[in-house]
Amino acid sequence: MSDHKAQRVNLPLLATKDDCTGRTYIVTGANTGLGFEAAKHLVALGSNKVILAVRNVTAGNEAKAKIDSATNTTDVAEVWYLDLANYDSVKNFAKKAIAELDRIDGLIQNASVASIAEEPLNGQDANISINVVGTFLLALHLLPRLSESARKNNTQSRLTFVSSRAGFDVEKPWSMIKDDPFVGIRTTKEVGPAKYPLSKLIETWAVRELASLAPVSKTDVIINIVCPGICVTDLDRSAPPEFRKHLAELRAKVGRTAEDGSRTLIHGVAAGDDTHGLLLHSCEIGEADVPEWVTNEEGQLAQKKVWEAVTGELERIDPGCVGKLEVLA
Repeated sequence: MSDHKAQRVNLPLLATKDDCTGRTYIVTGANTGLGFEAAKHLVALGSNKVILAVRNVTAGNEAKAKIDSATNTTDVAEVWYLDLANYDSVKNFAKKAIAELDRIDGLIQNASVASIAEEPLNGQDANISINVVGTFLLALHLLPRLSESARKNNTQSRLTFVSSRAGFDVEKPWSMIKDDPFVGIRTTKEVGPAKYPLSKLIETWAVRELASLAPVSKTDVIINIVCPGICVTDLDRSAPPEFRKHLAELRAKVGRTAEDGSRTLIHGVAAGDDTHGLLLHSCEIGEADVPEWVTNEEGQLAQKKVWEAVTGELERIDPGCVGKLEVLA
């Protein structure tokens, strides 16, 4: 994993109360780890509403109680059910958000999984189903409302995806699946341990393509990618043993606390339009860490192939959802 190459700690908190007061944010996977700490920061910074989008509502309510106590609030954090592995749940969550929230200023796409399960989930590898398909299904459903909120309130909204520079360490596994990424990651046994970083590489490419198709000049939505670095969280609870062992060693050497790592997420929803489509890490632009093979001509072709795979799957499960981009343009 390349995340340790620039692993500073005690990161700055780059959002202020001026950035957050009166605004509404959604944080997926907000009951624990980075998502929980990011949501707590957003509440403490004066947000009007912070939606804790969680798969486990009981854990979500426990997280809300902790946030309420730490921030001396009672009516800012709200717990909403969201299961990115259940596409009906994603669509229902988006409908509820559009119907009940008068504005959405930021969506932090934090929830993800690191899995080696061989059983398909929704016809896909589990990492792809959750980290890519479910994540982008939510993004496309809420992007119009993010745009509408920005225009109505004369501001800019944020769509921040939490990814990982570990995706830049899988050039060889990518070469094994590049002809048909979604099928390849599910059926090529040699890439098993690399499934999670491959899903993050695919997510990163897809975000960059989405950003190119939805420029800030047309949407007033800043779309960026955050790598929080190596943090002490439970992300690897379903990961293969060798991945967990390697990650534990790195955490022992350079690991950030979840609170420290969450500051990178806050940077994502406070950063300016100069970050649109770019990788951020350590609370600054991190494009220097993106390898040439990801961005060169072959990388650009891979990015478009990935986008075709993502949108093809989205159209299969929710016909017309990709057309929301055309409405924005």
